Amino acid sequence: MCGIVGIVSKTPYPSRVLLDRLKRLEYRGYDSYGLYDGRTLLRRIGGIRVEGGGRTTAGIAHTRWATHGGVSERNAHPHLSCDGRVAVVHNGIIENYEELRRGLLRKGHRFTSETDSEVIAHHLEDGLRRRPVEAALPRLFRELKGTFAVLAMVRGRDEIFALKRDSPLVLGAAEGRTILASDIYAFSDWTDRAVFFENDEMAAVGPSGARFFDATGRPIRKPARTFRWEQDRGPRRTAGHYMLKEILEEPAAVGRLLFSLGGDQKPAFDRLVRLIRRTRKVIFASCGTSYHATLLGAYYLHRTGREVQTLIASEFRHFAKVDAETLVVAVSQSGETMDVIDALKYARANGGRIAAIVNVPHSTIQRMSELSLNILAGPEVCVASTKAFVNQAVLLLALARAFGFPVRLETIPDRLRALFRQRARLRAMAVRIARSRDVYIIGRGLTYPVARETALKIKETSYIHAEGMMGGELKHGTIALIEKGTPVLSLINAGDPDIISNTKEVEARGAEIFVLTNHPTLGGDRNAVHLKTANDGKFGILAAAAGQLIAYYAAAALGRPIDKPRNLAKSVTVK
Repeated sequence: MCGIVGIVSKTPYPSRVLLDRLKRLEYRGYDSYGLYDGRTLLRRIGGIRVEGGGRTTAGIAHTRWATHGGVSERNAHPHLSCDGRVAVVHNGIIENYEELRRGLLRKGHRFTSETDSEVIAHHLEDGLRRRPVEAALPRLFRELKGTFAVLAMVRGRDEIFALKRDSPLVLGAAEGRTILASDIYAFSDWTDRAVFFENDEMAAVGPSGARFFDATGRPIRKPARTFRWEQDRGPRRTAGHYMLKEILEEPAAVGRLLFSLGGDQKPAFDRLVRLIRRTRKVIFASCGTSYHATLLGAYYLHRTGREVQTLIASEFRHFAKVDAETLVVAVSQSGETMDVIDALKYARANGGRIAAIVNVPHSTIQRMSELSLNILAGPEVCVASTKAFVNQAVLLLALARAFGFPVRLETIPDRLRALFRQRARLRAMAVRIARSRDVYIIGRGLTYPVARETALKIKETSYIHAEGMMGGELKHGTIALIEKGTPVLSLINAGDPDIISNTKEVEARGAEIFVLTNHPTLGGDRNAVHLKTANDGKFGILAAAAGQLIAYYAAAALGRPIDKPRNLAKSVTVK
């Protein structure tokens, strides 16, 4: 989940450029950061400040999401070996680091951090005592267990050495310089040419370019590929936070996706439709926000008579029965979610076919799939996903339409814009909700996934305990938690009498009721917002966008760090 960057240039560049590139990956972790430019080691706690006055032709940098060891300068990357000969940055988890550490301690190595990553620097230094770096790196590959993307610098070499196993790593080929990073977003404004590392591959990157090898040190060819990606984040100040900016970009993002599904992505979309028709069973594999989008997708497709199941990827192998007649559709914003990757490995081992819905082109999940669609939401800087969720849901609704679900997708952008004109009402609701310690969001059918996603957004951004649940489950236990003044947000689709009844039940026990509905007679109260759509498929998407705004305004009322919630990172590349 950490972010790594390395730059090798033909001519010297300011070391602060490393941090400028790293800041584009800060959503991957912001507990601490650091850089090493061959002379200077800089390590800091907290969010990235672009600083440093030196110049270099090669340097590495890291932004951390803590796994092993607390948040401190000594645990920040880069890590140096005992004699300072080796510097490394690492994303992933070294599972056998304690065993390796004990062996290195017996050889006289002394460690200064609590991290698993530091063992990589010492291990490489130990190898360099007896062999050249070209031989020490395959030994490192053999002995490290776990997941890693590693960038290493060795004193006296004007190169960066890169190793990859089950953590994302990509090389960007720019004019006069080469950049290594966890994500193409680190360099997508510099170049559209990249080389994507596969598992158990490494590279030596110098001023004249990169040489690639397999884990045994045998040379391999890795041509650069052209990728397409949104280049410009645009100004943030007009919205105040990236989260709000990205919510307000949803109409444009949906329009871009719909245009693509009728244009350059139409062949892949039609192929996915044919694949679903020929498959006995479809299982979605996803996590977090993407899981809630697939819950919506399962609802849409179930309405058309398809056999569809969705599973949280971390539990996939415990609940999925996969065979040659199963299509597993991975849904991931980053395309690098480790739990989803593991689910796909399980599906492949059991003969299942694999398709993917992602936001980042050429990501690991896309490359593992025989067929892939891109949601084209563009970059999300805020850790809490918003426009990616909406575009995932729209794409899944488009799939359902291909099987007969009645919906006019082309009206969604305008419906979202109409919703955004009610931001003042949503803000007022959110401010009142923010006064409470707990909030419950209830839905049924279509709106149950939206209840789950809205609760997640409130938890992520405001730190209020929020529970999204089926309205029918209230009386099976949770209603015991309702007391006078407890806020309950009810998602009422088309005057559904069952969810209205559930709403009345909690109201009778003193709950303060808030309503999102498309029923005209239920939306006039000050605690209600009417969403203009008669189609229940679109109502789920609009209600989710309204929930995002409620979460944003609640967090703003409480003064939370909205774009960088505590303890979270955007791309979950560890298990």
